[in-house]
Amino acid sequence: MSDTAPPLRVVVVGAGPAGLTAACGAREAGMDVTVLEKDPEYVGGISRTVKKGGFRFDIGGHRFFSKSDEVTRWWKRRLPNDFIQVRRMSRIYYRGKYFDYPLKAWNALSGLGLFTSISCLASYGWARLFPRRPETSFEDWVTNRFGRRLFSIFFKTYTEKVWGMPTSQLSADWAAQRIKGLSLSKAIINAFGGGQPKSGETIKTLIDTFDYPRLGPGQMWEQAAADLQAQGGRLVMGRRVTRILRHGDRVTAVETAGGDGGRSLVQGDQFIVSMPLRETVLAFDPPLPEPVQAAARALSYRDFIAVALVVEGENPFPDNWIYIHEPGVKLGRVQNFKNWSEAMIGRPGTTCLGLEYFCFEGDGLWTMADADLVELGKRELAQLGLCSPDRVTEGSVVRVEKAYPVYGPGYQAHLDTIRAALGTLKNLQVVGRNGMHKYNNQDHSMMTALLAVRNLGGQHFDLWKVNTDAEYHEEADPSAADRSGRVMPGRVRPPE
Repeated sequence: MSDTAPPLRVVVVGAGPAGLTAACGAREAGMDVTVLEKDPEYVGGISRTVKKGGFRFDIGGHRFFSKSDEVTRWWKRRLPNDFIQVRRMSRIYYRGKYFDYPLKAWNALSGLGLFTSISCLASYGWARLFPRRPETSFEDWVTNRFGRRLFSIFFKTYTEKVWGMPTSQLSADWAAQRIKGLSLSKAIINAFGGGQPKSGETIKTLIDTFDYPRLGPGQMWEQAAADLQAQGGRLVMGRRVTRILRHGDRVTAVETAGGDGGRSLVQGDQFIVSMPLRETVLAFDPPLPEPVQAAARALSYRDFIAVALVVEGENPFPDNWIYIHEPGVKLGRVQNFKNWSEAMIGRPGTTCLGLEYFCFEGDGLWTMADADLVELGKRELAQLGLCSPDRVTEGSVVRVEKAYPVYGPGYQAHLDTIRAALGTLKNLQVVGRNGMHKYNNQDHSMMTALLAVRNLGGQHFDLWKVNTDAEYHEEADPSAADRSGRVMPGRVRPPE
């Protein structure tokens, strides 16, 4: 008889960037790997690329840029010959005019006209002399750095479309993270060639070019899935995890359900879970304590609809994407995938536009019929002067539930309760954006997965300390400030 121990059985829930990164790493380390994905067709989560009639389009746009050399090498190893360099061009559409984004001072002020520009500069001067204190909301933070007028023009409408709540109720912390390093004064300095970042620093918002897979981000995750299977890993599609069975301080198996209603158990030694944290907590059998379940039920999400339209004839605009700041339309952002990669366009003389609508599951947009959403998209493109309806020959709709984890009131306390409970389970790790209820980019999600695999090998990384620059800290001092994850908007708490 052989004394060799059988390989560790690792069950990964979810085939998005975090799940597939963990699965590939575990398989390369010689572990027995099974990945369970609820989608019957696509891998990649919200980084997938959907295929319709020869066209490929993203769920939003996904640049491939990371401060982590390890993540960048991981990408290039998967697709050594399929990355292209894309010139970034993104603008804001407001009152029939286009403005560069990130904001360039001269472009913004000249486009607004003399009198509005004067009022913007006066508003900025007032904000510098009399800043809002305390600086608690998104509105406070941006106003203090750009002035009230520029805030109302370039930040308010779009932000409220995305999150479905007033900017006065969004936290300043989120603004500090999302617009980190930018202000009107810095934009002016940058316009004249000064104020460049110090060595080793990059203001992500200012990146001019980026890597991009020739066939969209889904190509990366399709390749990762193929590599996993070629190495002997298992990928089971169309299986939603409905129960997580535990005994004492260990998870023993997960129960899955398919589209046909059939259920099955998948046993393992270690479990890496990237499905939404709320669903994870509520799936345990026996249940976790009621306060932990209540904390999970308090977590909330913002949902998303992508409407893809095939447009005949001349390319409507040169941008990768345009932010729509018009309050008179529901459209939040529009992508032009021909300007990301020509290879994604299935027919010469056409392009594919991706219209992004932000909503809550079950609201009027979410429940609208696909045909009506396509007509809405055509009508709003015409209203904005971007494309006439008669040029649109095809349309399709993709709904994405739980696209954005929201930092609602008491969010951190709820998350602390959940983290403490999950921390008692010795063989379960949660990873990724939804798995940890953090608004991570795909490189940050991948870093949590890379470290989770190292933990399977006996190391002790705290995945919750992976921060927005894809950095990490080992066994951080519990008394230290939590630098985890990209900050998401949370409602401003009223003074006590």
